[in-house]
Amino acid sequence: MKLGIRYQTTYSYEPAISFSPHDVRLFPRHDRFSRVRTLEFKTTPSANVRFARDVFDNTVASCFFPDPSAELNLQLALDLEIDEKDPFHFILENSAVDLPFDYDPAILAVLAPYRERKITHELAIPGWTPPSASNKRNTVSVLADLNRLLHEAIGYERREGGATRSPVETLRNGSGACRDIAVLLAELLREMGLAARLVSGYLRESDGQTRRAEGSLHAWTEAFLPGAGWVGLDATNGIFCNHNFISAAVGLTPSDVTPISGSYFRKDEIPNRMNSCLELVNL
Repeated sequence: MKLGIRYQTTYSYEPAISFSPHDVRLFPRHDRFSRVRTLEFKTTPSANVRFARDVFDNTVASCFFPDPSAELNLQLALDLEIDEKDPFHFILENSAVDLPFDYDPAILAVLAPYRERKITHELAIPGWTPPSASNKRNTVSVLADLNRLLHEAIGYERREGGATRSPVETLRNGSGACRDIAVLLAELLREMGLAARLVSGYLRESDGQTRRAEGSLHAWTEAFLPGAGWVGLDATNGIFCNHNFISAAVGLTPSDVTPISGSYFRKDEIPNRMNSCLELVNL
């Protein structure tokens, strides 16, 4: 199948201002199931754009703006080819069939940052009891249950701006944006000893079923399972990630996967507004 992605965001300010470098993480990561066929990226005002790979192997466009402006516009046009992906088409290593399990010592050093918890106490989720050494449970079933439980327990709110909330705040509010829910799930996975990372990208419309955050920029979570590799979990919708999830950036923290990051040079805050538009079109 062929998919077109058309994204545009505009920041407007009063008066004209100077900009810091802006990092853009909107470019799909290559894998077996998706291939970028055409890509056009441009900015207004014109910028010196430098493409590089970051420490997580994400493609990042660093944009340097030489002149002040009252408006900053970023546009991206992509055409992709996508193959169908069964999210359960994997076989776990024998040691990882049940949770909890121990990772092979040979990869522990690599996975250590992804297993490091960001809060010091356990998270209490009504109806959730994590597996234990005395009560082992099937790994896939545990992840499916947790994914579904968060989907049912945490209401979805569309919030394009603002910082990502902490897992504690998301639980207290009982609702959150997709990035809040992704961070919460990552923390719960790490609490079980799993390696987890955050993902940002696009969620394609699919199967005639309505999904939260469908047809928009989206965030979800991946867990590293021996034998399967990085497996995508979308607690916002309570499902495992298939070919309709197109990842653009992965990382440890929300700042690692922020689609656009940057600032302007002013000591005081000035009137500003942001307008974004995203279209995902079957070609």
